Formats: sequence, structure tokens, C-alpha cells
Amino acid sequence: MPRFAANLSMMYPEHAFTERFSAAARDGFRGVEFLFPYDYQPEELRQRLDEHGLQQVLFNAPPGDWAAGERGIACLPGRHDEFRRGIDRALEYARVLGNYNLHVMAGLLQPGVEPERQRAAYLQNLAYAALLAAREGLTVLIEAINRRDMPGYFLNRQDQAQAICAELGVDNLQVQFDIYHCQIVEGDIASKLRRDMQRPLGGIGHIQIAGVPERQEPDSGELNYPYLFDLIDELGYTGWIGCEYRPRGATSAGLDWVKPWL
Repeated sequence: MPRFAANLSMMYPEHAFTERFSAAARDGFRGVEFLFPYDYQPEELRQRLDEHGLQQVLFNAPPGDWAAGERGIACLPGRHDEFRRGIDRALEYARVLGNYNLHVMAGLLQPGVEPERQRAAYLQNLAYAALLAAREGLTVLIEAINRRDMPGYFLNRQDQAQAICAELGVDNLQVQFDIYHCQIVEGDIASKLRRDMQRPLGGIGHIQIAGVPERQEPDSGELNYPYLFDLIDELGYTGWIGCEYRPRGATSAGLDWVKPWL
């Protein structure tokens, strides 16, 4: 049976961020994820989790200068020291929050920089992150993101992400399979879930969902999510499914689609 986690960066925008934990718990969620925790002390966030019986499922490592348009720095040559400091900080938060998945954003293609040079930086940084995360019992996740929502993002296809995991060959590096992004870039979701779920290296460590194309509730748009949820169960996936969508209106009013599972 699928386990759904509320993405507090996108859901419940009608509440202040620290109030979204209680809103999600009232609606029946038992897991939460979000993009970045770094504007808050980890102890404050842990208190919110404990108060409302929630499990932290996932958050992202520091992405560089988000306000200036950076979307990760793992593939940016010359930023290795900054990347390593970011991983250290992310692991400090993970120890307090208790989650076991850490998403490392790749970053954007850089004008005038050879793609192979960026790929080499990416592999070097991922190897470092996976090594440190393994000591803490954490899994590092990488995600293919569509270039319509995030122009210039380095990693776009599921096979690219799986190839990187296979090349590095470490047990705690997996793919964050975002169905919304995959449908926009390449489609054929069911076949890719079947292909990638049980790979010996890589595989699928986390799943995220949203309606396509508007990125709203998954009961809207072109995908048959009930079918995909049944398939995910059939394939033996036991992780969380992150609800990373923008609600059409008030978040709680749009949750009829998930009530059978909550």
C-alpha cells in the first residue's frame, strides 16, 4: 500500500511554513518532505515533527545561490569545497531530523564549459557525498528534472541518472523518480518503473508525483495515477511517495484523491 508524504514546500501554501506540519498531520499524512531546511534550526523542525507524529522523509542538500538562479552546484567545476561544506551541513540536519534520504541537485549546464568537464565534477562530488552519507546510514538521491520547468538542468532522463549510479557503483546512490518530470521529458512511465525498480546499482530510492501538465493534484491531467500506484505496489516498492504538487486551491480541500490511502 503506498505511503504518501506531503511536500511542505509546495503544499499548504496558505499556512506559514512551520504551521504546515500540523496541517499535514491533521489531514492524515505521516511523512513529510521539503526542499530546504536551512532557514530554521534543525531542533525546531524536529520539534514540529515530534509534536505531530511525523517522519521526515527527504530534503535537499544546499543548492548554491538559489535566489540568484543556481539549482545545485554538484556539476559545477571549481565549486568542490563549497559542495563539501554543503554536504557537511546537510548531514548535520539529517542527524537531527532523522531522515535517511538526501537529494543532491546537479545544477545547470554552464555556457562555455564542456559537458564532460561538468560530468566529471558531478561524479567526483557525488562520490564524496555518497561516502559521507554511507557513514551515517543515508542514501544520496539524484533526480532527472525537465528543462521546461528548470531550463538548462544538467540531468534530464532516467537512463542518464541510472547510468551515473551504475558508473559510481556504490550501494547508497539511487534515483529519485519524479513521475511528473519523467512524463514531460520521455513518458512511458510504467515501463521505466519496471525497468529501474530493482536494479542492483541505482534503482529507485524515492518517488514523487504531480498531475501533468499543470503540476497540480494527481487526480488531474494526463496520467492514470491509480494504475501507477497499483504497479508501484506490485513492483515491491516500500518507500515513500512524495506529493510534490501545487494545489489548485486550499490544500486540504483537494485531498479526495489520497484519502483512500491515508
